Amino acid sequence: MKELFVIYLWENKLITGNLKTVDGEDVEILHPGFRNNDAGPDFSDARLKIGDTIWAGNVEIHLNASDWYRHNHQTDKAYDNIILHVVYQADKDIYTTQRQKIPCLEIKNHFDSQILLNYRSFIDSKRWIACYNQLGTVQRFTWMAWLDRVIAERLEMKTEIVLDVFWKCENDWEETFYRRLMMNFGFKVNDQPFELLAQRLPFHLLLRHADQLFQLEALLFGQAGLLDDDFSDDYPKALKREYHFLAAKYQLKPLSPEIWRFMRMRPANFPSIRLAQVAAIIHKNGQFFSRLLHEKNLDAIRALFSAQASAYWDDHFQFDKPSRGKPKMIGAGSIDLILINTVVPLLFAYAMHTAKQAFADKALMLLETLEPEKNQLVSRFGQAGIVATNALQSQALLQLKKAYCNPKLCLDCRIGQVLLKTTHALHEGN
Repeated sequence: MKELFVIYLWENKLITGNLKTVDGEDVEILHPGFRNNDAGPDFSDARLKIGDTIWAGNVEIHLNASDWYRHNHQTDKAYDNIILHVVYQADKDIYTTQRQKIPCLEIKNHFDSQILLNYRSFIDSKRWIACYNQLGTVQRFTWMAWLDRVIAERLEMKTEIVLDVFWKCENDWEETFYRRLMMNFGFKVNDQPFELLAQRLPFHLLLRHADQLFQLEALLFGQAGLLDDDFSDDYPKALKREYHFLAAKYQLKPLSPEIWRFMRMRPANFPSIRLAQVAAIIHKNGQFFSRLLHEKNLDAIRALFSAQASAYWDDHFQFDKPSRGKPKMIGAGSIDLILINTVVPLLFAYAMHTAKQAFADKALMLLETLEPEKNQLVSRFGQAGIVATNALQSQALLQLKKAYCNPKLCLDCRIGQVLLKTTHALHEGN
């Protein structure tokens, strides 16, 4: 058993029976209080009747009463106002810094043992998700309410990441958007090299050459370290000459070409193609974050990222390696991933920073309008009966798996809480 399980029982009012402190005083839980996830007592603003007196204050939870001393609460004045110590096992009396004894409630025999069995079955489960076989038994209303909560957590987490980049970019939203866009253009496999490139090649420098696609490509490919070879084709030769001129002008130092990954990738995702497409987007839009803020609907926002790599790439995926001719447009699926992973978090962060709710609403509108992502994780949830109907729900499922299912925080998950309280055993099929 873990302390978190005792917290779960207390928070969800699952402690039952004729409750008494270890000193024999009756205990009635009027309100368990509000959980505190920061430093200090576990619950605040609880209302309890102990004996004939109604108390309001803080409650501390431990597995064993002796944990009070293991955590050194006896020397911390922040714990002097505890009105009740709730423990699974009362193995020791506890006192405040002023040596005043704190009432203690032992819950060992005051909850449904089936809940503990269910919890242990989840913790011991070897399934992809501990409650995978029971997911479809939870009402859809409960699912939708929980996914709304989880997507809020995901957006808050991504907002913190964006704002951290914003501070590093000296409060420049265009530079911030460019850096996040570049990282996401790596589509996981090359996200770090793209992020490093954005740091090594600032957006304000690219903007100076936004009207010249050739110069944009020279800067991007050169700084990426991809123009160091002795080429046969005229186009990379010309890019190399142009980059050497610009590198001397701006005192640029390229990245090492070894950081880029080409192996085990679809050619359309080669970093060479993605860099050419980035150049096309900047050439088309210039300060595209400003344009993004003013676009009103999904189609107009999508159009900002609808760009085609320059003509050389029609019959190449890499320099000096001809391939069957085909224009290298950014696919609709790739654009939607950029909207989900770059545009939405930036709009949400901008809304939080400027206190302009309209941009947060715009971000949520995009998620609710876009199709759900197509990946193995979303598919497996669908196979279990949890079908995402838009990108907001698929993003919430990604967050649920990462933040709750993987670390098995079933006691903090609304779906886990519902399933733990079911009367039938959940341990079969582990």
